[in-house]
Amino acid sequence: MSSPEGSSITFRRVPAGVRPRALARFLRKLETGVARGREFHVVVTGDAELRRLNREFRGKDAVTDVLSFPAAPGPARASAAELGDIAISGVRAREQAREYGHTTEQEIRVLMLHGVLHLMGMDHEIDGGRMARAERRWRRELKLPGGLIERVSERPKGVRAR
Repeated sequence: MSSPEGSSITFRRVPAGVRPRALARFLRKLETGVARGREFHVVVTGDAELRRLNREFRGKDAVTDVLSFPAAPGPARASAAELGDIAISGVRAREQAREYGHTTEQEIRVLMLHGVLHLMGMDHEIDGGRMARAERRWRRELKLPGGLIERVSERPKGVRAR
């Protein structure tokens, strides 16, 4: 599903209770607001594909919930207006939604926001809280439940992230 500007969301399989058109509208909000008009592409897939991508591109042989792939700089880039790609595990989204008490669709929105912030060049592991502040501000504006960075920072000591 594409917006007129070119961003798209593709489902390998639509998770139960998820409305693809509603997520396409949300993608448009992310594109015009967070991404400042720059296009990006999202694929909602399964754990096996996220694990493969995580292993191939990050050297981590583990399932994860969201991965971001910024567009290549220079002539290889399709256009200066293209940010890159986001891959989301629908399985992880469903499990995390249950764990945090909201819908799978809401969780996919949280993951999309997180992915777009990474595509915008933010990195919560090294930016001194810049991405966490941006995620918190956008979550409030977009009326989203708690975000990924917040969850990790609130996790009790000794409890590891997946």
